[in-house]
Amino acid sequence: MLLIAASPSFAELLRRHRHAARLTLEQLAEASGVSARTLSDMERGRSKGPQHRTVAALADALALEERDRRRLIELARDGRLRDHWTRPTGLCELPRTMDDFTGRAAEMAWTGDLVGDGDSAAVARVGLITGPAGLGKTTLAIHVGHTLRPLFPDGVFFLDLFGMSSRPLPVDQALAPLLRALGVPDQQVPTDTSECASLYRSLLQDRRVLVVLDNAASEEQVRPLLPGGGLGRALVTSRRLLAGLEGVRRLNLGPLPLPDATLLLAEIMRDREASDGEPVLTQLARLCGGLPLAVRIIGNRLVSRPAWSAAELAARLADDERRLDQLKAGDLKIANAFRMSYEQLAPSARKVFRRLALVPGRDFDTAIAAVVGEIPVEDAWDVLDELIDLGLLQDGASGRYRFHDLVRLFARERLNAEDPAAERDAMSEALTSWLLRMATTAGRWFEPAYGRPDLPDAELADLSSPDDADQWLRANVDNWLGALRTTARSGRHSTVLDCAESLYWFSDRWMHAPHWHEVFTLGAGAAAAMGDPARQAGQLNSLAWAHLLSRDDPEAALRYATEAMDLATRSGSTAHLASAHHHAGGALRRLGQLDEAVASETLAAEMFKAIGDMDAYCQCLGALATCQRDAGHHSEALERYLDLWTLLNAAGSGVTPSVAAFTRPIALARVGECLGLLGRRAEAIAELSEAISLMEQARLPVPQARSLETLASLLADEGRQDESGRAYVRAAEVYEAVGDADASRRCRDLASTAL
Repeated sequence: MLLIAASPSFAELLRRHRHAARLTLEQLAEASGVSARTLSDMERGRSKGPQHRTVAALADALALEERDRRRLIELARDGRLRDHWTRPTGLCELPRTMDDFTGRAAEMAWTGDLVGDGDSAAVARVGLITGPAGLGKTTLAIHVGHTLRPLFPDGVFFLDLFGMSSRPLPVDQALAPLLRALGVPDQQVPTDTSECASLYRSLLQDRRVLVVLDNAASEEQVRPLLPGGGLGRALVTSRRLLAGLEGVRRLNLGPLPLPDATLLLAEIMRDREASDGEPVLTQLARLCGGLPLAVRIIGNRLVSRPAWSAAELAARLADDERRLDQLKAGDLKIANAFRMSYEQLAPSARKVFRRLALVPGRDFDTAIAAVVGEIPVEDAWDVLDELIDLGLLQDGASGRYRFHDLVRLFARERLNAEDPAAERDAMSEALTSWLLRMATTAGRWFEPAYGRPDLPDAELADLSSPDDADQWLRANVDNWLGALRTTARSGRHSTVLDCAESLYWFSDRWMHAPHWHEVFTLGAGAAAAMGDPARQAGQLNSLAWAHLLSRDDPEAALRYATEAMDLATRSGSTAHLASAHHHAGGALRRLGQLDEAVASETLAAEMFKAIGDMDAYCQCLGALATCQRDAGHHSEALERYLDLWTLLNAAGSGVTPSVAAFTRPIALARVGECLGLLGRRAEAIAELSEAISLMEQARLPVPQARSLETLASLLADEGRQDESGRAYVRAAEVYEAVGDADASRRCRDLASTAL
């Protein structure tokens, strides 16, 4: 049997420090202002949990170092917690439930397996509720206990295991009160822990008893307290995952949904005379992040101060810098709940936890944790596992991690309190530089002339191929975009411009993303600050592209293209001038000015061909064909698209293979569209089907969705209604994935008609 080692009690530690300081009780009393009688009670163990201010005065009088001071204060706090939960007669009585308990319907239903009849092996005898601080694990367990009490006629017992204390309850001290609660006289409680556990299990075998074991520290602590079979049941709560426990039914508790959190706040405040209105209550609940403890704190504050304005409190909470300070009411403080978990961490894990508050995005991966922790990736895995185990981080899909909003604020508070400003600034700079270096290198994988990146092996592992680079840029967009903003504010214009330029070719692959306008605006501003009109023209051209595609604003696109023409002309940059004519042509076509569009695209094509840029030349050929299609010249448009298709597949054409591979599915889809417009539906369906498959492989969702919609229409015209309906459904799914809700609804409506 593995037992948790006993630590010195508060009384023992205080006595040791007094002896080490060579002080009598009277001398310490005089130095601290605490009476000698009170000191005597403390050292004899009669007063196990003196108030914080009393212990702080003693620590000052003893001149304790910070580590010893913190330890003495922790032991006093543990004593106060134990006093709080002391039960008269030691019968482990279940604490009262909250009469405003709200929500958790699914979680309450989950308890069904705990109350199954008989001794069936299919019935889970132990339920384990885990989750971060403030989620109401204890409240839920107590509510379950009261709700199920009629099903357990032999008793519902509660025991706090003090898992977040520096001295979790040892197994023998946990078993003794449980045995007494089960009717074993003190003189018959075995002195051997193994014998106690055996007697305890035997008593649970034949009794309909529910034991609520709250705040478990570890598997070793809780295993001897679980029923071994028969009628007894147990419900365990813990901030730790307790992954080693076998044969338990697990419930990982999450935040309350916003409607339930709002309803809980309304229930807490039902006796408040002020009429606050549902919108402000919803706003308050949202700012509490679905944490019941935070909701209760806010509700209690407003109930105890009837004259307060809920709207004013919501305004205070909206300020990130003040939110944690506002989330306190009497002895309830959300930061204290997080601090108990934080103090369980090893120093190295605390450092990583604090520094992760510097990450600009919503989530991050192990590589970013390694950067902020200045540790190898292998060590970062271990630290992140520890943070997840204590509920200080949430893990998601594909190896991504994230904070709860309030936990992030707590991490930032600890960072500001424990790390010198110079260290914080240095780490922020290091993280920002690393993110932009990774983003710039990832973006350049898609430049036609770019080769294998020159990065250290540790970083290259994440960017060893275009697919890796694509995945990294998409997954970390909030992080590298945040780093780009920070770098722009700091005036490092060259770094900003290099990054923005490197993402030009990649932006075609993620054309529906909403952030390209900001990226290229920052790039244009950096080029202007550097006094480089040619590179500024390039960024303005990228802005014109962004307004044509993701923003659907051809008038703005035309303004940016016109400005780029002027800068390119003044700087003598033929490539940027040709690009400006190409984007102006796209804007003019969208505005219905087809003759002007053809003129601009023709000029752009001639200029690109003259400088040998066959990649851009291909784009102009496609644009000219689209102008003819829009003008109703479908045969001519088809001929031009077929010419483009031939060029993309011709050896020695001068088109970069990666550009050709990207452009082929789009060109093939255009061929299919023209065939459909010419009434050649069977051929059109074949070409579009192949193009859609290629787009799927190339991860081009926007043109894929449009092609699916066109294909669905052609299939309907051919009388192939089932196939048409399935194509519309797939189009709706892709539109939804890229954030085009209107198009998604349109396709779903058409699908319902076809199917």
